[in-house]
Amino acid sequence: MDKEELSRLAELAEAAFMVRYVVDVPERVSSALGTADTGIGGGVALSTRHGETHYWSKALGFGFAEPVTQDLMDRIFAFYREQGTEVATIQIAPGRLPADWDEIRAAERLEPGSVIIQLACELDAFRIEGVTDLRIGLVPSRDADQWADVFAQGFKWPRGGSVAELVAAAVANPRLHTYGAWDGDRVVAAASLFVHGEVGVLAGAATAPDHRGRGAQSALIAARARAAAEAGCRWLVTQTWRPSPGSVNHSLNNMLRGGLVPLYDRQNWIWRSTGAGDRAVTGRE
Repeated sequence: MDKEELSRLAELAEAAFMVRYVVDVPERVSSALGTADTGIGGGVALSTRHGETHYWSKALGFGFAEPVTQDLMDRIFAFYREQGTEVATIQIAPGRLPADWDEIRAAERLEPGSVIIQLACELDAFRIEGVTDLRIGLVPSRDADQWADVFAQGFKWPRGGSVAELVAAAVANPRLHTYGAWDGDRVVAAASLFVHGEVGVLAGAATAPDHRGRGAQSALIAARARAAAEAGCRWLVTQTWRPSPGSVNHSLNNMLRGGLVPLYDRQNWIWRSTGAGDRAVTGRE
């Protein structure tokens, strides 16, 4: 498979995962967070306008069903304005950005955020042992809150509250495969897998600070890779942050050791409700 097609599979699988995480939640959680979603040009825009973090307000999966154009971006920005969203992240694969992207983002005052690495490999080529003294397995409903709390620690989200409930809801979601690592009765590491056709998405992972360095992440990657193979996946994809000079992303190192290969770096673009200045009044040519 060529890189362009693999990029398409990875980006659309990631978008589908995000939709399931945000949309498939109890009504009370959706109301508390003010969640909304819409399909635009083959991609999706998600909003959680009342959340304690802006992480879940994302627009992604664009440039495959139709090209990224001024009109498409205007529809995305209009959705966020209609929802009253304060901050959202725009994620577009670099190969799908138009020639006039600098003009589009400058007019809307999109700010560069973190850089995400998109990785993929054929599942048959993936190898990682994942040895640990911790117990690894699927997460039962009784441990959903613990599991979500590990994510909150790892991603530096507020602990407790409606965002924690959104994350915990993933454990009961039949479309998601949630895995944990236990030290006794305590969940000390968390991860999830999303199956999208032939693609298995290693969709997020975190370890409690006092249990890092004990092999939990490698073991969780291995467990999810096996589950993806059992589900009939051909490809394994994942996303992680690009470490800045002098810093280390241990998850990235584990993925590379297992055989995942970087496809490209994808710049996050941060949209803010006040970013376009007086554009709503004056318009733009």
